[in-house]
Amino acid sequence: MLNEPTMHKLYAMKLNGLAEAYEEQRGQPKMASLSFDERFAMLVERQWLWKENRALATRLQYASLKEQACVEDLDYRDARGLKRAAIDQLSSGDWLQYHQNVLITGPTGTGKTFLACALAHKACRNGYRAVYYYAPKLFRELHLAHADGSLPRLFKKLAKAQLLVIDDWGLSKIDDQQHRDFLEILDDRHGHGATLITSQFPVNAWHETIPDPTVADALLDRLIHSAHRIELKGESMRRRKTKGV
Repeated sequence: MLNEPTMHKLYAMKLNGLAEAYEEQRGQPKMASLSFDERFAMLVERQWLWKENRALATRLQYASLKEQACVEDLDYRDARGLKRAAIDQLSSGDWLQYHQNVLITGPTGTGKTFLACALAHKACRNGYRAVYYYAPKLFRELHLAHADGSLPRLFKKLAKAQLLVIDDWGLSKIDDQQHRDFLEILDDRHGHGATLITSQFPVNAWHETIPDPTVADALLDRLIHSAHRIELKGESMRRRKTKGV
């Protein structure tokens, strides 16, 4: 019997999906009624799905999203400014293809992080490489990278991400150097990658949070130009869940 050597070779070539499907077909007598082409097409389809699922798992692991969120799980019933048409448009991925930005603002608890992670998850499903950062943690990493000489490597990692998610922008105070670092990050990504930012502060108040007006102008010009804006509103969803509403 050549079955075992065949299985061994399939796994050795990392054709796991094909191997699993082949083993299943051997255990299903009804498969004998199908033509060779039909059975072979089923084997190839399983290998394709296995490869795609593995690639998606790798992208999601790299993204390190804070929440396990999907656009299919978004709740549009709450009067919080979330429009299905806008999410459907973003889900298509055109904004990623054209290296545009998404700015999500709103009070704490209105679902900004969940929405950001859902859009990033959809980007990963669409084949894009994303990376998530909680804003205060990103700026701590930038500060440490200056000290240990790893700043070029960190800049390179951020520039390579097709989608960079920065959650809770403006939550913590950062110094002039960190603002300039952030400007360099955005400059590296301009025309090469998309950026998604969430913030408790409305976009028109961001300029005031940056001490250097020149840097502020440059930052906002790169962020706001051609950006999709989502302004969430309403009561904290976490508070409502606690109340059982």
